[in-house]
Amino acid sequence: MLGASRRSLSAVARLRGSASCRALSPSVSSPDFPNKVSESEHGAPQFQKRSFTLLSVPSSFGFHKFQQSDLRESITTNKRYESSAAAVDSADSSCEKFEYQAEVNRLMDLIVHSLYSNKEVFLRELVSNASDALDKLRYLSVTEPDLLRDGVDLDVRIQADKDNGIVTIIDSGIGMTKQELVDSLGTIAHSGTAKFLKALKESQEAGKDSNLIGQFGVGFYSAFLVADKVIVSTKSPKSDKQYVWEGEANSSSYTIREETDPEKLLPRGTRLTLFLKNEDKGFAHPEKIQKLVKNYSQFVSFPIYTWQEKGHTKEVEVDEDPTEAKKEGDDGPTAEKQKKTKTVIEKYWDWELTNETQPIWLRNPKEVTTQEYNEFYRKTFNEYLDPLASSHFTTEGEVEFRSILFVPSVKKEELIDSKTKNIRLYVKRVFISDDFDGELFPRYLSFVKGVVDSNDLPLNVSREILQESRIVRIMRKRLVRKAFDMILGISLSENREDYERFWENFGKFIKLGCIEDKENHKRLAPLLRFFSNQSENEVISLDEYVENMKPEQKDIYYVAADSVTSAKNAPFLERLTEKECEVLFLVDPMDEVAIQNLKSYKEKNFVDISKEDLDLGDKDEEKEKEIKQEFSKTCDWIKKRLGDKVARVDISHRLSSSPCVLVSGKFGWSANMERLMRAQTMGDPVSLEFMRSRRVFEINPDHPIIKSLNVACEANPDDPEALRAVDVLFETALISSGFIPDNPRELSGKIYEMMGTAFAGKWTSGSAEVEHSQPSPLPETQNNEASEAEVVEPVQVEQQK
Repeated sequence: MLGASRRSLSAVARLRGSASCRALSPSVSSPDFPNKVSESEHGAPQFQKRSFTLLSVPSSFGFHKFQQSDLRESITTNKRYESSAAAVDSADSSCEKFEYQAEVNRLMDLIVHSLYSNKEVFLRELVSNASDALDKLRYLSVTEPDLLRDGVDLDVRIQADKDNGIVTIIDSGIGMTKQELVDSLGTIAHSGTAKFLKALKESQEAGKDSNLIGQFGVGFYSAFLVADKVIVSTKSPKSDKQYVWEGEANSSSYTIREETDPEKLLPRGTRLTLFLKNEDKGFAHPEKIQKLVKNYSQFVSFPIYTWQEKGHTKEVEVDEDPTEAKKEGDDGPTAEKQKKTKTVIEKYWDWELTNETQPIWLRNPKEVTTQEYNEFYRKTFNEYLDPLASSHFTTEGEVEFRSILFVPSVKKEELIDSKTKNIRLYVKRVFISDDFDGELFPRYLSFVKGVVDSNDLPLNVSREILQESRIVRIMRKRLVRKAFDMILGISLSENREDYERFWENFGKFIKLGCIEDKENHKRLAPLLRFFSNQSENEVISLDEYVENMKPEQKDIYYVAADSVTSAKNAPFLERLTEKECEVLFLVDPMDEVAIQNLKSYKEKNFVDISKEDLDLGDKDEEKEKEIKQEFSKTCDWIKKRLGDKVARVDISHRLSSSPCVLVSGKFGWSANMERLMRAQTMGDPVSLEFMRSRRVFEINPDHPIIKSLNVACEANPDDPEALRAVDVLFETALISSGFIPDNPRELSGKIYEMMGTAFAGKWTSGSAEVEHSQPSPLPETQNNEASEAEVVEPVQVEQQK
């Protein structure tokens, strides 16, 4: 298991002077290491030397024992430093003590705090090592069939002892010889898997028949995240002996001995025993182990068994109560006695298969049915409804990975800003993480669910690696593109209800993409949907709008409001409705911002009809010139009366039935945007005042009210009634255009005053006649009866008279 894979650590240096020598007594031979010990001419034991190259490392790692000159000398001359083993006890030749070829304490601290942020990944790393050992054995057995002579099944078995806090992991893989134990486990960041793959590549047989997971040399040491002591017992089919490696977390050395207990002998493979720390003994529960295997190693290509408690029902006899037995005996000697039984659950322990060996994404998409995709989706993401769409694909070339993406049927009750666990990242079928914040998918596509399996990422991938990896950036682009293709497929489906359901659930996400992702505007725009003045009950796409455009129409018109009812009754639409031009209704708070970020679609600009300088393409310059000359004085008079409330007063080309309208400046806020900005908690009052001053007051020269004001301006511009009419006209236009008046009470007072003036004396005579014709008061009893009779209005009384 462990000889096949070691996770690599790029900043690891093998140190020079701390390795001690194995000093065996001259009178004691070492049968365990025949290749390590030889006799000199004088009969003294000579030791074969292990060598390593010194690598330069930062002084912050604590490697302060070397001078810079030593480092330069070792690097430039490839100087090699020697170390050898020392005996633990001269009286016991089978147990030998070795020094690590690195400062293990500092490296343990680095592993815990940098490579692994979550302790539970220790099981993922060790199971991956076991899978490597099995894969390596299977690969080598093609040319060396004798390696499988023991006939043991290729699998991984994990047993947990919660009472003693011990976890045991057993694989039937390639195992290790004594020298491989020293080389692999005695050197941190030495990877047997990486070395094996390098040999395969040199022989031009790389990777096609073998898919080894671990190449990084620190995976085994993740065991010390949770364990104080680790024992590795391993048997290689190339060796007749089984060896035991033993190390502790805070020790700078380890021991290797030959296994002599017959009950602990293995036919082949490796047994890893972890003695857990007190605070981590919760990992020794069988249920916890099973959960971790299902989460991280569900799709490892070899079966993984866990030791689980099981039970079955059983009928057992129940002892009879003596009193009841005596009573039954009195009934008569001939009565048959029936034995009483009860059902109990008998518990026992047995191995249980925990993982699935064939991930669905590794299969050919043509061979996978829709039902299988739906079942995988519901099981993986705990959903109860089938997805709207799925996409199963493989990318090759610069980066190779496999993926299955899904669009959910409904939206979870979660905010757009919240992090989701919708994308599960695997590296060579081993689960790495589902805690992403924009590394694989942008925030606006966080609703997309799926799995991604890559062979190009390291197992000990971290958030920092994901953010800086060029491979991840390439994967992100391709995943986003596939997600858009999948959503576009829903929109082009014959079943229009599918996309309506998608838009209802995830439309806000697409609009957010228009705001945040300028690079994908061309992919996002066809997915947008809006109501319009010609489609008030059903949303339409921008493609449908462009198809329905008038031949002379150059732009895409839209108006923003808080509802469809407000939008269709806005005065800005009057001329456009007469011309039968379609206008999009932006009734969602995000609509207007999204459209403003798009700017155009298929070379047609988006135009807000509530802003100044609206060009409908039917201008008559001579007629406009005459109207401006006729009403120029009136416009100046109204502007003088309104003062800083408006930027200017113009003749309107968008009105037909309304006397006036208040439009926004070209670069100012629309009425809808101003309403949204007012609602912001951290809104800027200064910006609000500036944007308010950019409003333009447009008048309709064909309306009777404007014609009357034009006459009043010519006759008596200081007439209080005329000036009051201008004020009321402006305040009314403010409301009809969607703006909020600053002083609603003042406006209502002016309206009441004008109503009082208009109604003064109009119905006074009629009211007097009604009062005069009323009969004398009735007695109390008659009055009560009259109250129950039909109420007659004054007008009806006059008609009766």
